[in-house]
Amino acid sequence: MKRIFLLAFLILPLAAFADTDFGTVGGTLTGSSAGLSLTGSTVTSITGLNGGGLLTGSNLGTLSFSTGSIDAGGSLQMGAVFNAGGSFTITGSGLNGAPKGTIFTGSFSGPVTWTLITLANGRNEYQISGTITGTWTATGKTTAGAMVSLTVQLRPGVFFNGKTRLASGDTNLGTVPEPGTLGLLGTGLVGLAGALNRKLRGHTA
Repeated sequence: MKRIFLLAFLILPLAAFADTDFGTVGGTLTGSSAGLSLTGSTVTSITGLNGGGLLTGSNLGTLSFSTGSIDAGGSLQMGAVFNAGGSFTITGSGLNGAPKGTIFTGSFSGPVTWTLITLANGRNEYQISGTITGTWTATGKTTAGAMVSLTVQLRPGVFFNGKTRLASGDTNLGTVPEPGTLGLLGTGLVGLAGALNRKLRGHTA
């Protein structure tokens, strides 16, 4: 029983760094060697914003982004890696509990992957994923290490030709501590674990 309590105690501080999830549909995705860009994508669900619960609606806001240029060795049709940079913006419509105006602004802080997946039914699906760094407008807090995952589905045998509609998307933004903060937290947890372990051994001796 004591070991179970120790495990839960060490996990709780890590779980305290809450995140916010944005679900999106639609929008026009365009691509070239200069990069990928998404415009007109509608936010239809928000979970965890400012510690709140689930918000849903047909128009909670918009999401748009652009990436850096394509890296060598890839193609729009078969999959590629795009360089960091560009922009990433989420706005709120003020409807159904969503804030009005800019919610988050940032950019891709690492490579953006553009992956081709051929499904069993012959449809070609493309998935976009990348790491974002940016700022929450309401609080001024910085987010690092957030992830975006977007999906594009085309008809069987059809490949991306530079412009298409987005099927669905999911963006997860969470305030991640700076490396120094993580180091202090880890050191404190290790020390705490050692102290509790010695105490437990003393009771069982």
